[in-house]
Amino acid sequence: MSVQDWSPRIVAIAERFNREYRGEAFDLPAEVEAMPIFRDRVAGTLQAKVTSPFWQLAQPQKNQRCLDIGCGVGFFVYNWRDWNAYYAGQDVSKVACDAMNTRAPQLNSKLFRGVKLGAAHQLEYDAAQFDLVVSTGVSCYSDVDYWQSVVTEVKRVLKPGGVFVFDVLDPDAALAESWAILETYLGTEVFLESLADWKKLIQSEGGKIVKTLPGELFQLHKVTF
Repeated sequence: MSVQDWSPRIVAIAERFNREYRGEAFDLPAEVEAMPIFRDRVAGTLQAKVTSPFWQLAQPQKNQRCLDIGCGVGFFVYNWRDWNAYYAGQDVSKVACDAMNTRAPQLNSKLFRGVKLGAAHQLEYDAAQFDLVVSTGVSCYSDVDYWQSVVTEVKRVLKPGGVFVFDVLDPDAALAESWAILETYLGTEVFLESLADWKKLIQSEGGKIVKTLPGELFQLHKVTF
């Protein structure tokens, strides 16, 4: 599927997360609400299983310039202020971007450099300006071919010697299939791409996976180019 054909999917992803950030309820079939993974979501215990601790592979350093792709409200959630790193982001959710741009400067106007509304394959930033690019929890909503365009953009905005940390869904994880079903009913189709195909993608773009960190659903990769 070409990047151009992804527009309807990107719109669907944006709408799903706009609804989630607005706190709207999702109307799901009874059989989906009966799934253990849905009960974990309601109880709040699912979040820990889907969160990838990117800082364990590449903790942002003081005064580094960092970009968070698919940022959501990540500046509020993670320890960016403790890391003392400059933070910029990009996301397809207007609700998330508006919330961040309104409230984050009140938390730390020095470190927060704004978030931009846009898809991952069109990063709204100049070349060679980031020491670290992070993207977690979003690659699963696209296929490997689309992400080839994303990785090309990541390489463009990274400084020489910069690091890219992102996670991919492990299709062999015990929770992967039921999580994919739940996400599809929430409005975002999940792609169960093989870990081998992700590795081939990175290699095809001249990247090297220097470290990995497995989780319950996602596997983190630390990549250099």
